[in-house]
Amino acid sequence: MENNMLVVTTNDIPGYEVVAVYGEVFGLIVRSRNAFSNFGASLRTIFGGEVKGYTKLLSNTREQAMQRLRDEATAKGANAILMMRFDSGNIANQMNEVVAYGTAVKIQPKQQ
Repeated sequence: MENNMLVVTTNDIPGYEVVAVYGEVFGLIVRSRNAFSNFGASLRTIFGGEVKGYTKLLSNTREQAMQRLRDEATAKGANAILMMRFDSGNIANQMNEVVAYGTAVKIQPKQQ
């Protein structure tokens, strides 16, 4: 699915003006790894090094959280998201939560 939603971490977008504010939007996802992966990760904590399985999991999770964020903003009529941020946390030391959030707005190019 192609989505041309403009997502920025700034408060404004040079050359554009905000014509409508739809409010906060977020995309949330909670993921867990299987027991075998958790065992492999625990060995990495002993010997050191990157835990590639978790790196891939978190990267994919962020991408899915971003897509859910875009979908929610689109449903509200927005064409941009300002002040986008990520937050994450652990649930029961077995699951990881990732949320992408920001302010859904409608923008248009500034009149010259």
